[in-house]
Amino acid sequence: MSFQAQPTLRQVVADASARLGSSDARHEAELLLLHVLDRPRSWLFAHATDPLAANDQAAFEALLARRVAGEPVAYLTGRRGFWTLDLEVDPATLIPRPETELLVELALERLPLDRALQVADLGTGSGAIALAVASERPQAQVLATDASTAALAVAARNATRHELRNVRFAEGGRDWYAPLHGARFDLIASNPPYIASDDPHLQQGDLRFEPATALASGVDGLDDIRAIAEGACAHLQPGGWLLVEHGWDQGAAIRALFDAAGLAEVSTAQDLEQRDRVTLGRRPA
Repeated sequence: MSFQAQPTLRQVVADASARLGSSDARHEAELLLLHVLDRPRSWLFAHATDPLAANDQAAFEALLARRVAGEPVAYLTGRRGFWTLDLEVDPATLIPRPETELLVELALERLPLDRALQVADLGTGSGAIALAVASERPQAQVLATDASTAALAVAARNATRHELRNVRFAEGGRDWYAPLHGARFDLIASNPPYIASDDPHLQQGDLRFEPATALASGVDGLDDIRAIAEGACAHLQPGGWLLVEHGWDQGAAIRALFDAAGLAEVSTAQDLEQRDRVTLGRRPA
């Protein structure tokens, strides 16, 4: 009788990377394996030659098959890092993406550390923007809103896990400003739906698995941003800021919407790939 040795962790990652075949395949394989083993990434380097137990291999193979079929790694592991936070995510929420950290950076530049401020995050999803701001500005009170009760439950759990007590949550429908109840804020931030409803990218990659209502917004992708821009001045303090994330080719159109809404100092910031990413404007003092 021949004995078949269990593959090492290094072999498992290499084989899985070949099956995934993407530019990020090795990283994804490692994330799935570490999720199964419940270990940090640093542990993997020291244990690369350890054999993988049969039951762990079966669990890993099941996750790998789902990833090969297209399911996002973040949904398979239930986690995604954003800013300095490790966030729970699930199919009720968008997957936080690194480019959204630009919006957080721009918001923090406009929120002094030494003041009690009122901040709103419209369409919070997993809570990524709201919790990042709350963690960096402990004197700020952050209101996080979403139309999805399931997404708000995820965001609330993330706030509890990170012991962020300066965030509260409110549910609202497609009226973006209804949860604000007439209050005024020093800064309003949003990463709203901004993809055109017939964009073929909605049927590709991770987007196939993310909530469609959090992605698409009318024939030109701007329906929700129009509503957010039009209502901003009524919900901002004099001198308060509106910051909105959007698609790479929407900067000029959104600047026009901000101008028409009466916002001043309107500009668009680009991400690390030199693409338009966040447009911002200020309610005149």
